[in-house]
Amino acid sequence: MNFHGTDVRQKALTLLRGGARNADVARSLNVPLGTVSYWKHLDRAKRGECPGRHDPKCPRCDGRDLDEPAYAYLLGLYLGDGHISHYSEHRVPNLMITCTESWPGLMDDCEQAMRAVFPDNSVCRVRKTGCRNVKVYSKHLHCLFPQHGPGKKHERCIVLEPWQQGIVDAHPWEFIRGLIHSDGCRITNWTTRMVAGERKRYEYPRYLFANKSDDIRRLFTEALDEVGVEWTTLARGSDPFNISVARKASVALMDAHVGPKY
Repeated sequence: MNFHGTDVRQKALTLLRGGARNADVARSLNVPLGTVSYWKHLDRAKRGECPGRHDPKCPRCDGRDLDEPAYAYLLGLYLGDGHISHYSEHRVPNLMITCTESWPGLMDDCEQAMRAVFPDNSVCRVRKTGCRNVKVYSKHLHCLFPQHGPGKKHERCIVLEPWQQGIVDAHPWEFIRGLIHSDGCRITNWTTRMVAGERKRYEYPRYLFANKSDDIRRLFTEALDEVGVEWTTLARGSDPFNISVARKASVALMDAHVGPKY
């Protein structure tokens, strides 16, 4: 990646303000056209020359209404497969949820939740090998996702703010669904039993949720307790990273409110 100093940028802005075309400025200064266009946009916005443009309101800063069920679902997705990125100090940060191509319905639900929570912001999908990153750009991501921080989630403390906990308490199934859609699955297990002297195969459904963060697993199991779902911890070796829901009544509840990925 090429970085251009402030002197080159200032030369470009002087030419642009004088009426030069973006392409001509890019060619004369050997700067990518997209960079010149971005500089021009920032300069015009700084001087109030972008009619019709405004900063989208924030539920936390400005009191805008928040779609709480959509937020609870998106919060679950973020805690599992999401992170907030900054490409440079001038760029608007973005929330990115990585979704595998195998579940297009999940991508649709993710994008729909993003648009509901951030109705005035840009949402897009970026194709990667075997997956797509669903992204939303907003200056207020840190307001709505204060759990963001340096390093991996399982290496730092993850605690919900009181206002977030209130939303999760009011919409626990949406939160559970987001967590399952990120780091969980519905599978069919099997075992064998002796019936009338004959060993027969027996199959049963199970929900699994796996996450290295003790805090995120705790948030998941607390939500399960809230809705009356029984769960157990499955350890692989000495690592208790897996939460299992296998009892028939609890699986039926999960099927009614969550269901398998699609």
